Amino acid sequence: MKIKWLGHASFLIENERGIRIITDPFDETLGYKLPHLRAHIVTISHEHFDHNYVRGVKGRPVVFKGEVQRESHKMQFRGISSYHDSVFGAKRGVNTIFHMLIDDLNLCHLGDLGHLLSLDKIKEIGPVDILFLPIGGFYTINHQQATQIMEDLQPRITIPMHYKTEVIKFPIDTEEPFLRGKKNVKRVEDKEIEIFKDNLPSENQIIVLPWK
Repeated sequence: MKIKWLGHASFLIENERGIRIITDPFDETLGYKLPHLRAHIVTISHEHFDHNYVRGVKGRPVVFKGEVQRESHKMQFRGISSYHDSVFGAKRGVNTIFHMLIDDLNLCHLGDLGHLLSLDKIKEIGPVDILFLPIGGFYTINHQQATQIMEDLQPRITIPMHYKTEVIKFPIDTEEPFLRGKKNVKRVEDKEIEIFKDNLPSENQIIVLPWK
């Protein structure tokens, strides 16, 4: 499996058969430039401009939103209900967590999660090999909450997302508060990494992908 960070909460995930999934594509007014990519599947965590720009994706993809439970291209997708804030959606609405089974790996994309996870929700998510974790705060969980969720879900690999970079004007944190004091942090130079079931780390590793 290949994973490439496109910026913000958007990733290009390509399985071993070349099937492409894009998570949370963004309108370029966000600040990042969305590459002209074709995809077979798009997942949308919620209907905000920086997460739902399906028009920017080529190839007439299948779009998954909300509490779906579907199989597509021999991969499984589950949408799990959550909230974009800590007051049951009263401020920013709902959010969908996506659990994806791809190449025998369990991926979990938390979208713009705005609260800690209950024990029931942790059980509903199930096993996680690769976790896409928002860490910037303000619009999502902050770095302390993100750390708690990472410990709760116990992924083998955590990929931080939704944090401040040079192109983001949102009042959110950079990756540094989340990374401070943590072990097994790996910063990679390439935006794309390749992960296989048999080369997962034995302990949780945080992989920081570059945005440019």
